[in-house]
Amino acid sequence: MRTGTFFATTGVILALSGSLSADNWPQWRGPAADGVSIEKGLPTRWSDTENVAWKSRLGGLGISSPIVWGDRVFVTSQAGAGESRVGPRLGQGAEASSAERSLSRANAGDRTVRFLIEAFGRVDGNRQWVLAVPAEGELPPVHDKHNLASASPVTDGERVYAVFGTGQVVAADVSGKLIWARNLGRDVAPWDINWGNGSSPVVYRNSIILVCYHGNASYLLALDRASGKEIWRTNRPRGVLSYSTPLVVPVPGGDELVVNSSVGVEAYDPVNGRALWHYNEPNQYPIPMAMHHEGVIYLSRGYRSGPYAAIRPGGRGDISKTNMLWHVPTGAPYISSLVYYDGLLYMAGDVGVITCVDAKTGERVWRERLGGVYTASPVAADGKIYLLGEGGETLVLKAGRTPEVLARNALDGRALASPAISSGRLFIRTDDHIIAIGG
Repeated sequence: MRTGTFFATTGVILALSGSLSADNWPQWRGPAADGVSIEKGLPTRWSDTENVAWKSRLGGLGISSPIVWGDRVFVTSQAGAGESRVGPRLGQGAEASSAERSLSRANAGDRTVRFLIEAFGRVDGNRQWVLAVPAEGELPPVHDKHNLASASPVTDGERVYAVFGTGQVVAADVSGKLIWARNLGRDVAPWDINWGNGSSPVVYRNSIILVCYHGNASYLLALDRASGKEIWRTNRPRGVLSYSTPLVVPVPGGDELVVNSSVGVEAYDPVNGRALWHYNEPNQYPIPMAMHHEGVIYLSRGYRSGPYAAIRPGGRGDISKTNMLWHVPTGAPYISSLVYYDGLLYMAGDVGVITCVDAKTGERVWRERLGGVYTASPVAADGKIYLLGEGGETLVLKAGRTPEVLARNALDGRALASPAISSGRLFIRTDDHIIAIGG
């Protein structure tokens, strides 16, 4: 069965040489690309009328996650309707009909597609600027639950970088001025991945790195951050696919770029794109993003009830017998990534099943059916795990070896994007709004 996997939900990795403020959330999954914040005093309860600092309407629609740098929140979206088709759903019964609604029908009357980067004031939510870029070339069809603005932006504090499902890559400065633009769908090969792109860019040293594993052409690409010019490109065999955002892992022998792909888990040198190691494990729809904690890579592979594993970085060649710490063949989510917090891994399944796993052994600690359909990846902070469901409800769990629900917080809106955490607030993006939760 061909099934929808556009959602990597959508994330990015930042690997900068400088230090980052705890208040900044410069990419999908936060400063360390693991979904964890060190902030305290975060909100536990809210609703549409309670504990909402501000709510601002977006200029378009999308499922990319917000990012935060300094006093600005950045969000990407698509204005105008492109090509879409109905794809499979994750939920069952009432959850499937109430949460998994079509995004493409919302603006079906507007056929002029533009890609937007918007900046909002972090404190008050006022729109500070919007950069609109016309869509170029033939628009690839996507799953009707999302559009061509599914990849999340990333910032290095000087520029904001965004990639859209046509292969267009855009860099703007933090005041909204366009610095450079590329169209990889025209310059290299059409972006034709089934159900649409979900992989977000990675900032690494002087470059941004993109995983472009698509049907006609599969390649890794590094572009110069200042100019957009190609630094290196590593070609992969035709038909190797990935919907996942890569992870830069610091290793004493040299940093590693980890990619979740249809042929397995791969690692490359982010400086020059040279292949380092691989773990062969075919997977039709590799979506979740890996994460790293204290010398161990944790990741799930994607697809329905797929495998998840712990890998020690630093290997060479086939690492299946040398660097695999543990491997569980089934039980992980289709789309959302794992989050590590205080020695435990948490994962939100496709049919409302939440699982907690011991990070040292991979053994299950607890599993509960708590409801919801989860595309967004969980985030963790302040002793809590936040699970945002597609129907707009956030399940707040107390972190620990015993399942305890602290709150169920409903918002009006469909939510497929992962939350951001900054300055004591959660920033939740629905299809058409950005909402700041907490004081």
